[in-house]
Parts: sequence; C-alpha cells; structure tokens
Amino acid sequence: MRCTLQEVLKSRTAQERWGNTVKFQRSLKEEVSVNLTPLIDVIFLLLIFFMVTTTFSRNTNILINLPEASGEAIEQQPFEIEILIAQNGTYSVNGRQLVNSQMETLMRVVAEVSVGDNSIPMIITADANTTHQSVVTAMDAVAQLGFTSLNIATREPDSNNE
Repeated sequence: MRCTLQEVLKSRTAQERWGNTVKFQRSLKEEVSVNLTPLIDVIFLLLIFFMVTTTFSRNTNILINLPEASGEAIEQQPFEIEILIAQNGTYSVNGRQLVNSQMETLMRVVAEVSVGDNSIPMIITADANTTHQSVVTAMDAVAQLGFTSLNIATREPDSNNE
C-alpha cells in the first residue's frame, strides 16, 4: 500500500489536531479531614447510657452474726437489746411493747434503751410466720442508729420435723 504525500500530510494534520494521547481532566484534590461532630455525639450517647444504666449500691456497715440452729446456746451478754417481732409485725424492745410498727417509733425506743451506746449487742427474734419486711425494717432501724453487732435468734428444729 502506497501513500501519496498529500495523504501523509492530511494524516499528520489530523494527528496534530486531535493529538495521539488522551487528555483526562484532572480532578481537584479534596482536603482530607475528620469530622468530629458524629464522634462527639456518640461519646455523649455512651456517657448518657452508662449514667442511666449504672446501679448505685449502698453498702451497709452492719455486722450480722447468724447463729446456727443446731449449735449450743450463746452465752448471755451482761447487757443486750432484744427486739421481738410478732407474727402480725408488732415490735417489742426488751419486753416493752411498742404502740405502732413504724420504724421511727422503733428507732426512738432503741435509742432510749441504748442510751447512745452503739456497741451494745443487738438480738432480733422474729416469729417464723412474720413478714420479711418487718425483719428488714428492724435491721434497717438498727443500722441507721449505728449499731454494728447484730444477732438473729433461731431455735433448734424439732427432731420429728427433720
């Protein structure tokens, strides 16, 4: 295949006109940055989540000695305060019946009997059929008064009920 000079010149002008390379438009480089707003939002949400779901526990500083039911009788202390809780939830302190079953009344009588001495041993004796709330109320009253020695009295089970 032979080409004439005019054909060669024509082809050269076409090459020069369009060029023999493809020109791509250069893209503008965006500045790289980290958007902190969503990160801060997530941190605040986590903080609120943990604040709401955290359980706050209040530790009590009361020592509870639970005597075993099959053990021997404990030696009597020279002076002790005994709180008796009847089946209906009424309280007696050292044999003295209280006028009502409110915790404030129980606290007032225990404070009178103890004369401010928080080291006196405390014994709670409750009927087997009394409500759990009555026992917890008595324990709470004793703890609020600052007593640290608390015993819960039990009795030895009958031999025919075993």
